[in-house]
Amino acid sequence: MKRWFLCAAISVCLICVGCSTAKRDIITQTSTIDALLAGVYDGDISCRQLLKYGNFGIGTFDRLEGEMLILNATVYQVKADGKVYTPDTDIKTPFACVCQFKADKSLFLEKEMNYKEFEELINKTVPNNNIFCAIKIVGKFEKMETRSVPAQSKPYPPLEEVTKNQPKFYMENVSGTIVGFRSPPFVKGIGVPGYHLHFITNDHKQGGHVLSFELAKGKCDIDFCNQFFLILPKNVEAFKNVDLSKDRGEELEKVEK
Repeated sequence: MKRWFLCAAISVCLICVGCSTAKRDIITQTSTIDALLAGVYDGDISCRQLLKYGNFGIGTFDRLEGEMLILNATVYQVKADGKVYTPDTDIKTPFACVCQFKADKSLFLEKEMNYKEFEELINKTVPNNNIFCAIKIVGKFEKMETRSVPAQSKPYPPLEEVTKNQPKFYMENVSGTIVGFRSPPFVKGIGVPGYHLHFITNDHKQGGHVLSFELAKGKCDIDFCNQFFLILPKNVEAFKNVDLSKDRGEELEKVEK
């Protein structure tokens, strides 16, 4: 009887472990933004591993092949042709940021606004600029401007050089979802301070890194995250050798905007 009870207890524990999901309110990031700016584009962990840390996020892919967007635990890849693909989850990432998304606050956006006006609204709604906010906007956009980047070949150029000739995409009267984060100023050099957003249309045909938009109406869900977990590459030779003492703030500003 005791042996049967012990076996049953072990079985329940194994089932619980197998069904476990990522913890909430934790931002998990792979590598650092300065490493990416310096040209460290070789992936270190797979998208399959990444999904263990969250069902929502953004990033890029091995060799910098396009923009990543994770929504409802599905990984999407916007390549340099502007089209959306669903990659094999074994593909690796050199930089990504994810969380287990659950809204703490929701805003109904009934009036038209652009990117800057949206930032001002969120900053007013969430005045604590020292925590992370995961942001999801589902809405209709009068205009949406995005970009992506093509896969690179070694020796990899710095990200600022790559984005000088980045393909840009212009959409009008599209419905879709913005996924991204507002990060505190103190993550400079590690993450992207301020807003970093990616977009995908409802039909999953277009998207990319958000450069500008004009929102007609929509809903914004915000998840407050007060914990940060950083995973550094341990199997990427370029990361071992890169100089991360340089201030790359100006490079980041050019790349993001």
